[in-house]
Amino acid sequence: MNIWLDISNSPHINMFRGLIQDLRKNHNVTITCRPLANTQQLLEKYKIEHTVIGGHYGRSITKKALGYPIQVSKLVKFLKHRKIDVSISQSSFHAPVAARLLGIDSIYLNDNEHAAGNILAFACATTIMVPEFMRPESLARQGANMSKVIRYPGVKEGIYLWNVAEDFLSPVTEVRRSARKVFIRPEPSTAQYYRGPTNFLDTVIEELQAHVEVTIIPRSKEQLAYYRQSHFRRCTILQDVMDIADVARECDLFIGAGGTMTREMGILGVPTISVYRDDLLDVDRHLIAQGAFAHMPSITTESVLEYLAERQESKACRPLLEKGRQAYELIKRRVENANANANQ
Repeated sequence: MNIWLDISNSPHINMFRGLIQDLRKNHNVTITCRPLANTQQLLEKYKIEHTVIGGHYGRSITKKALGYPIQVSKLVKFLKHRKIDVSISQSSFHAPVAARLLGIDSIYLNDNEHAAGNILAFACATTIMVPEFMRPESLARQGANMSKVIRYPGVKEGIYLWNVAEDFLSPVTEVRRSARKVFIRPEPSTAQYYRGPTNFLDTVIEELQAHVEVTIIPRSKEQLAYYRQSHFRRCTILQDVMDIADVARECDLFIGAGGTMTREMGILGVPTISVYRDDLLDVDRHLIAQGAFAHMPSITTESVLEYLAERQESKACRPLLEKGRQAYELIKRRVENANANANQ
């Protein structure tokens, strides 16, 4: 079978890395990506063969709208002679549309009910796969045909964390250092769905430098340049990609202004604070209710240090990791049986 996987953002590489390895044992897998965030760096780091198609058109709604048909047409042009049987993607708004134009089945995964690109993706996808905690009204609001919807167990991050968690869960919860390390992931400033403020963590970051070791994980070259300013000079600014396992081992507290890494660290048992300043996703509301991480959008240096002192021990969300394994198997079966499913 010829399978096409479109990777639209760097977190999706960890999500699909194990699946790519498994599928390539028996199938041909064509991988496309766009040059956004650390996507190319991660693909090269893990030696995953891929082709870069098109680009990212920035945060502007107008530019995104103008760039949308360009990206779709570039994907169609690249794929039209490759005899693809099925497409799979996570939050790639272009892939289901390109697949429809190519006349092939498409499996579209998404866990962000605030992303406007879902409207076209839901309409064109053959199969829509979402986390079990996404509310039906969230799907209906974006026009999803419920007969195409399959709910997978747990959350997106469990789909891949189950396969690596045991390698480093013990070091995360048992190793404690005299110098406390806080990792910070800034807001997704170029994302269409994000309507919150930017650079709102500056004061907290500046003040934390006097108390703990601060490492910032920028999302883009622009953020990398921003945090190189002199008032962040005592911070470590990551220039290269860092593996989830390495972050989890090193991290005493994770502060996330976005989604994926915040959920990853919380699920793995790292003390985690979400400072996301926009409407929370259904999956985030569930994880917060379960105690996987705290939501503190009006964070202060004092509240960070207090949380860090109190949360000496955290536990991985093992039920979600087990659900992740089940979700992985469900998705793999759905891809491998795509042609049969289409004929049912």
